[in-house]
Amino acid sequence: MPNNLLSKIQSPADLRLIPESQLTQLAQELRNYIIQIVAVKEGHLGASLGVIELTIALHYVFNTPDDILIWDVGHQAYGHKLLTGRRDLFHTNRQFEGISGFPKRDESPYDAFGTGHSSTSISAALGMALASELNGFSNRTHIAVIGDASIASGMAFEALNHAGVTDANLLIILNDNAIGIDPSVGALKNYFTAIKSGEYAEQYNWISSLNIDYSGPIDGHDLNAVISELRRLQTQKGPRFLHLITTKGKGLQQAEDNQVTYHAPGKFNAKTGELNPKNLAVQPPRYQDVFGLTLVELAQLNNKIIGITPAMPTGSSLKYMMDTFPDRAYDVGIAEQHAVTVAAGMATQGMVVYCAIYSTFLQRAYDQLIHDVALQNLPVIFCIDRAGLVGEDGATHHGVFDIAYLRCIPNMIICAPRNEMELRNLLYSAQLGLNHPIAIRYPRGRGITIDWQQPFSPIAIGKAEQLKTGQSIAVLSTGTIAKNVSLAIKLCKNADAIAHYDFKFIKPLDETLLHELFQKYTVLITVEDGAVSGGFGSAIAEFAAMHNYKTVLKIAGIPDEFIMQGTVEELQRYSKLDAKSLQILLDNYTNC
Repeated sequence: MPNNLLSKIQSPADLRLIPESQLTQLAQELRNYIIQIVAVKEGHLGASLGVIELTIALHYVFNTPDDILIWDVGHQAYGHKLLTGRRDLFHTNRQFEGISGFPKRDESPYDAFGTGHSSTSISAALGMALASELNGFSNRTHIAVIGDASIASGMAFEALNHAGVTDANLLIILNDNAIGIDPSVGALKNYFTAIKSGEYAEQYNWISSLNIDYSGPIDGHDLNAVISELRRLQTQKGPRFLHLITTKGKGLQQAEDNQVTYHAPGKFNAKTGELNPKNLAVQPPRYQDVFGLTLVELAQLNNKIIGITPAMPTGSSLKYMMDTFPDRAYDVGIAEQHAVTVAAGMATQGMVVYCAIYSTFLQRAYDQLIHDVALQNLPVIFCIDRAGLVGEDGATHHGVFDIAYLRCIPNMIICAPRNEMELRNLLYSAQLGLNHPIAIRYPRGRGITIDWQQPFSPIAIGKAEQLKTGQSIAVLSTGTIAKNVSLAIKLCKNADAIAHYDFKFIKPLDETLLHELFQKYTVLITVEDGAVSGGFGSAIAEFAAMHNYKTVLKIAGIPDEFIMQGTVEELQRYSKLDAKSLQILLDNYTNC
């Protein structure tokens, strides 16, 4: 039995003491370790398995952390974490108060730049390289590892355009596995495929035409070849580009064969690779599936309906429409800005465009929201998935800012359904004809209703709804957090004193009802699964100030900080939005 090499590595300095002939054994140990932990604790799997040889080679050849290594997005950084002193903590990966699932600057000096969104690595590495030159560290190498899906994003193109006119000590490594979370799309993907098949001669290489030295493509799983090429590139100066061909999920057959599922497979059998049996009990649907299946129904009734997503057809469930109406549903790649503006362009031609995009990714297209959609008052329908706390992906992915960043935009309608039927009916109502853009926000995860596919019913824009009567206190909630509020009220000692109102429209507010509430109740409490700064509660406070109401107003929501990773339940408790915390809040006011 060979000695376990991984157990001896606390830092890349230990790695560099291992003979090169033994690194293949280390690669297998790394894969096995990741598989064993992720099988039980869950997390991202396929991306890290695909870059094990590259991870070893980079830390073996370069003097990290003095040489700076940046992993684009960071899904693939598990091997990196194991080799940089976090092996004994890896079982806490993505867990509450554990280590992050992504590179994080305050977690390790080897995490040179925080990455959770794609396509930032080349810009960050170039900025560091230019600064190093000014600071007298011209021999320091700056390395950006970016995937073929991520490099198609506009920001990556901007960085390449800049890099080509510098002398920066920058090494860009293309991890080309033809897939992001879903398969890569677009003309650039076809170009890289042609290069791999030898169809393009060197004089047609667009990387070289940008004055960036190109090498490759080489087999990213041939450890000796990768080390040899990195050593050669280590001696070069200026911006250079290494094209590696890898297989996402390498080393676990099921992950290689089913790369979409095994990107983040949940729990599985570490020995066989088989996914754990699914719960066969009938369950409420996931909100993303309510969106995807409802959109197919609506598209069958309305031939003007178009679906758009930036690289998340499976995650957003737009895949249902892409399968049913392939000519009316588009995956535009990792290109959030383009997704918003192409939707705007379609809207000018009378199309009814549903732009399905995660809350945390819509942040990346803020100017397009304002300039290309809202300023021109185009009725694009933004279906904002993963709104609120999303769980183990942590701070880079929590969709807690959308209410605040959308609410200040003129012409924008903002709504948050309380349950699956309301989501379904808002999607239906949006295509009946709107004079403004609309944002419909809904959470990650399952709803509460099994029999959700009810006949469509229109929803009036800007109207709130009373869910429970009460004498002295009114709780105003928006979205699915209403469930926690209802549970909290039931737990209260004086539940009869507490009324509950659902404000499914955050903008425009139901001002007629608000005047009644401020005049009737002594205390108003707002509850939202969004940032308290600038959110729904802030809108109510602004209304009170405008009309000089003196009613006591308490705002509950996500605190003014970046929230760590953990289960949604843990993070709701941390944010005091769980039913028990809300009950305590309500009891404090009813006992006054």
